[in-house]
Amino acid sequence: MKVRLAKTAGFCMGVRRAMEIVLAEANKADGPLFTLGPLIHNNQVLQLLETKGVRAVEDPEGLPEGRIVIRAHGIPPQLRRKIKNSGLKAIDATCPRVARVQAIIRYHTKKGRSAIIVGDENHAEVIGLKGYSETPAHVIRTVDDVSKLPHLQKPFVVAQTTQNDENFRQVVKALKARFPDILVFETICEATHHRQQEVKAFGGQVDAVVVVGGYHSGNTRRMVEILKGQGMPTFHVETEKDLDRNQLSRMGVIGVTAGASTPNWMIKNVVREIEGIRGRKERLLAHWSRETLKFLVLSNLMVSAGAFSFSHAISILSGFPPGLSFPLITFFYLYAMHVLNRFLDKGASAYNDPERAAFLRKNRWLLIMTALGGIFGALVLAYRISVITFLALALFSALGIVYSIPLLPKALRHKYTYSKIKDIPGSRTLAEASAWTAVIWALPLIESHQIQWPSAMISALVVFLMAYTRSALFDLFQVQGDLIVGTETLPISLGEKRTITLLKILLLSAGVILAGGPLSGWVNAFSYLLILPLLTLALCLAAYERHWLYPGVVFEALVEGNFFMAGLLSVIWQVL
Repeated sequence: MKVRLAKTAGFCMGVRRAMEIVLAEANKADGPLFTLGPLIHNNQVLQLLETKGVRAVEDPEGLPEGRIVIRAHGIPPQLRRKIKNSGLKAIDATCPRVARVQAIIRYHTKKGRSAIIVGDENHAEVIGLKGYSETPAHVIRTVDDVSKLPHLQKPFVVAQTTQNDENFRQVVKALKARFPDILVFETICEATHHRQQEVKAFGGQVDAVVVVGGYHSGNTRRMVEILKGQGMPTFHVETEKDLDRNQLSRMGVIGVTAGASTPNWMIKNVVREIEGIRGRKERLLAHWSRETLKFLVLSNLMVSAGAFSFSHAISILSGFPPGLSFPLITFFYLYAMHVLNRFLDKGASAYNDPERAAFLRKNRWLLIMTALGGIFGALVLAYRISVITFLALALFSALGIVYSIPLLPKALRHKYTYSKIKDIPGSRTLAEASAWTAVIWALPLIESHQIQWPSAMISALVVFLMAYTRSALFDLFQVQGDLIVGTETLPISLGEKRTITLLKILLLSAGVILAGGPLSGWVNAFSYLLILPLLTLALCLAAYERHWLYPGVVFEALVEGNFFMAGLLSVIWQVL
């Protein structure tokens, strides 16, 4: 079944921020941790947080010492004061968009204006907003409620941040007719607006839409209402278990979107389940092509083949004699390391990439045996080249496996923050980039009899910078799962924006190196051609940053494709 996934599906900024705050606090294990009310409207996420020791409470009174998180919806000022007097440490995760609406209400009601809130009166956000009003606040939902309002002096209107765009416009129109001097504040969250516009755009492009999200989530229900209002066949599901496979199998293309409180792993599970349904309108060739691509990515054959291609390109750049031995060693070694480390470090995969986690479980022994065969094959090839190359590769292999293995006895691990190399913040990205550099650049260098150090150093920098960017980009895809299991990757340590900025700087540096190398005479003109895969890798980063593509199998294949491109360019260079 072909799936079209909405770019805006999943956590909005406010929910993502709240989740990151709570998970970071949970990973500190610094005493009891509570949330004031359910953090978000998603039962599966709340159950997950309970396993992390996070308990939702409705009233802070009587709680023992500890920390309490104010959820994204915000709370009234009176409740804030109650928390302060309770002795609990308050951690504010109020969405900045909600905080802006709170500030508008407080500012204008202090001046004697009357607040009108368009929203659901019993929703946590609206309850919090009402608390900031110095004058009586009036909550309405639809145009019909406008006539029920009393006569108001100097009124102003705001919206609950997750309100329906069209409904708010209609209500404002009616309010202006009744109160010509009314002040209007467009406070619907930009993310909510984009979601609603995107689901409207599904019309005529898909046969049906599946909306993933809690059945009691307001913003999710509103998307369902919008779609049904447009006459679109719509299925609201909480998990993949709720899908109606029989009805969906009659379709050709299924649109998938999700509420602002739906985590990535739940969306991916639903997408995986739908893609596994053979639609009546789907051609067999298209189905098998997609399944083949999925197999190549999930089995790590694609990343290994990309590294094989990249290895050949770097040999041309370095001036090493081109051949197949070192690229084959690269293929076998990186295949083995990627597979084995996924099994040794599989905690986050269930959340980051449920499809890969299911693939690993299903093909566990086949993958482990082929990975061990990969190490053996790489060592045999290395031994045929020389004993030194064999010993160097054996050392690299040992280091690669040690990365995910506890270095301390079980009885001592709880006393230390870092019991494995992978526990060190940002180590995963650095370790992967170092492994690529070691096998692609260092091994051939060992066998080089006349080392041209300027070209060798340029080659090393290019390999490291491109491999580092690749690994860090995948870390950006996996922040939610890594936070859940407490893995401090680069984006978690630096933050998403700083990580993206760092990667832009690294790609720019690699571009300057590749452009300047031939001008200085340190490397050959092939360096100019390698700027092309560097630019397409930068394009992948932009696609993530601007939400052009949703992280998944296709996106991962596109990232690996940059390294295939480098190999193809090296073959063209040799031929010409």
